[in-house]
Amino acid sequence: MIRVLTLDLVDDAGAIAEYERWHRPGNVPLAVLAAIRAAGIAEMEIFRTGTRLVMTMTVAPDFDPLAKADADAADPQVAEWEARMGQFQRALPDAPDGSRWTPMTPIFALRDHS
Repeated sequence: MIRVLTLDLVDDAGAIAEYERWHRPGNVPLAVLAAIRAAGIAEMEIFRTGTRLVMTMTVAPDFDPLAKADADAADPQVAEWEARMGQFQRALPDAPDGSRWTPMTPIFALRDHS
């Protein structure tokens, strides 16, 4: 199953460059990568245009975003990463309470059309 989420970055070229630097191979803490995989996320990609980010996640059928959020909050290294990334991120106006990433609703799939 694929989940897609979105948020905005702070509108500052230096901050955006710093955010991208943190996401380069070797810069994401191993504990964060392990937590992503342990939650049942098989693949994750983040795309950017301007200040808008879109994240795609390929997740296991039993993936539970609330359980992942609880586990992240209980892990000091993941919580530190989330706090650091939070200084660059801005939730969209319709984001769920307490969340920066907003789930996107699928509206079209080519496979559904003959």
